[in-house]
Amino acid sequence: MHWPFCLSKCPYCDFNSHVRHAAIDEARFASAFAREIETTAQRAPGREVTSIFLGGGTPSLMQPATVGAVLDSIGKHWQVARDVEVTLEANPTSVEATRFAGYRAAGVNRVSLGVQALDDASLKALGRMHSAREALDAVAIARRSFERYSFDLIYARPDQTPAMWADELRLAIAEAAEHLSLYQLTIEEGTPFFGLHQAGKLKTPDEAVARALYDVTQETCDKLGLPAYEISNHARRGAECRHNLVYWRGDEYAGIGPGAHGRLDIDGIRHATATEKRPEAWLLRVETNGHGVVTDDLLNSEERADEFLLMGLRLAEGIDPERYTALSGRALDPKRIALLREEGAITVDATGRLRVTSSGFPVLDAVVADLAA
Repeated sequence: MHWPFCLSKCPYCDFNSHVRHAAIDEARFASAFAREIETTAQRAPGREVTSIFLGGGTPSLMQPATVGAVLDSIGKHWQVARDVEVTLEANPTSVEATRFAGYRAAGVNRVSLGVQALDDASLKALGRMHSAREALDAVAIARRSFERYSFDLIYARPDQTPAMWADELRLAIAEAAEHLSLYQLTIEEGTPFFGLHQAGKLKTPDEAVARALYDVTQETCDKLGLPAYEISNHARRGAECRHNLVYWRGDEYAGIGPGAHGRLDIDGIRHATATEKRPEAWLLRVETNGHGVVTDDLLNSEERADEFLLMGLRLAEGIDPERYTALSGRALDPKRIALLREEGAITVDATGRLRVTSSGFPVLDAVVADLAA
């Protein structure tokens, strides 16, 4: 479920997020979410919901009552698993942290905090509105409020060295308990950082330093008990984000809200859906049509198999090539597999499961392209 509003737009962000200076009509949006949930459930009935992810934007700008209304709507139209994972993304500001108890009462049982850095200079450069102290205080509140919590950090920031990053990671792992999402800073077209980078006013680490930072990430997290289960996500055993595993394993998910994507199996065909990105335009579409869907593509067997390959190889657990064969109608090329094994980019275990190696992950796109060719 996508809540598209933020207090400000971070200069590196190309997500579907919007700043509104007037108050948001949360009751109207909650009604629209309920309507789109109902319509989606009519298209995909009889499902059991095992995970709910309230993403954004900044969902922690919602009142707890709005979150509760959304969760109630989901429970009204689908069966919800007793052990459902309900994650809410939150900014670690003191104002938003005061709502944590309300979110917990509404049914949220896991929070994901957008910390992004643990030093004030980096936070200011990234356009964040909280301090490092405020972030750690919010983590402490999350620890008291929720059974499970995680937070994000961005690395390969300007002037960041491997030694600096290792120190920051050790502090983060001491605070994180079970899960960290660690993303390398990428310069996305259309963002303020892109313009600065093009003008030479923003310098990110070169390729060699970026690779060293990636290696430090893997080594430090492995050593301290949070190995990577996905290329950018680290967790203690059993603490993986179940919702994200749905994406990477190629399972079904419903996308609700402005700019949300979904993958639904209807009459044996995989539908790739996307809703209107502009919040107010989405609202009008839902109120008129019962949903905000603007794209509803039917994926053929080859497209579905390629998506499975692209997503599944991000996971440390890898993929079962037989599932690829079942989806696509053709097997992966054994010659290409053999060559990638010789190069040390992949391994194939005794059961036939194919995994990307630690040396293959930094060139994952090339590995996927080679296998899919």
